[in-house]
Amino acid sequence: MREGFSEAVKAAMRAGDKRRVSTLRLVQAAIKDKDIEARGAGRGEATTAEILALLQKMIKQRQESAAIYAEAGRAELAEQETAEAAIIAEFQPRQLDEAETRAAVVAAIAATGAGGIKDMGKVVGALRAEHAGSMDFAKASALVKELLAKG
Repeated sequence: MREGFSEAVKAAMRAGDKRRVSTLRLVQAAIKDKDIEARGAGRGEATTAEILALLQKMIKQRQESAAIYAEAGRAELAEQETAEAAIIAEFQPRQLDEAETRAAVVAAIAATGAGGIKDMGKVVGALRAEHAGSMDFAKASALVKELLAKG
């Protein structure tokens, strides 16, 4: 994954795509920060799951910023944030659709033996371990809560 970012930066530099180069360098810097954080905790480099979570967070931040800029009438800044989010999203695994997310949540509830809302953390933890980077955990958490409340 790390090599993919390096290769993408080189390709963007060759193509003269300044926005892509700057966005990918931001991602590389964030990954280095995550590596430093992990080494400080005595774990070596950041794991792929941690990197995927970081990418998800960066995409979400840019989407939120784009919405704020659009509300404020700053279309050019909103467009820039949206473009950066799209570039980062290229490195994410395919996102699960609603039906796949529901199936994964149901399977995680069954696998953990969750019986109520008090087991929500256990279920979400299992989902994070299994579907890092490919699931919107805000939506998944709401679905877990809904299904556990019924169950």
